[in-house]
Amino acid sequence: MFVRNRMTAPAITVTPETPFQEALKLMQERHFRRLPIVDRAGKLLGMVSERDLLHASPSPATSLSVWEMNYLLSKLTVEQLMTKKNVVTVSPDQPVEEAARLMVEHTIGGLPVVDQDRRVVGVITETDIFKAFVEMLGSGQPGVRLMLSVPAGKGTLARLAKAIADLGGNILSVGTFATDETGHASLLIKVADVSMQQLVDTLEGMDDHVLDVREV
Repeated sequence: MFVRNRMTAPAITVTPETPFQEALKLMQERHFRRLPIVDRAGKLLGMVSERDLLHASPSPATSLSVWEMNYLLSKLTVEQLMTKKNVVTVSPDQPVEEAARLMVEHTIGGLPVVDQDRRVVGVITETDIFKAFVEMLGSGQPGVRLMLSVPAGKGTLARLAKAIADLGGNILSVGTFATDETGHASLLIKVADVSMQQLVDTLEGMDDHVLDVREV
């Protein structure tokens, strides 16, 4: 699965001369938290976040009059507030997990998706990643969900898949987690068309420890 399969396109963007108030209104109406700033050719110049815009809003403690505040805000543009350096981006051909890694690493909730010429072709957000995660784990599909502790190494998945196939089961999803200090990995697997008890008896008989099992 690639970023292009999950991004929102075309992206909603603004230009540097866009008034601060207009950008903030756009974010609030569209429920965005970040906006790419582009030039006339659609190339990325920077990013502005809802936090940037809210910090630019006047404090209730200000000594300025309403008229003075409105005048100053009408002169403020996103160019004066946007982040120009080190804007984290992703390409449409990168794996979706790479976009997730970048978001976690940089503690941001969304990334502009740019082509080779730095033109913004979309935006991918943490919500898009969560939706992909839900699908990959087979959420919403009825079956038996098992969390297993299995020996890390070659052939483990093949062995499990064969055992489940021999029972007539259909694997809906598989997720693996880091190997622990004992040399075992946690495996999350969802199976349909076989009973929970059959799965537990078979897998425990293969020395795979069932940490959790439930019908969902």
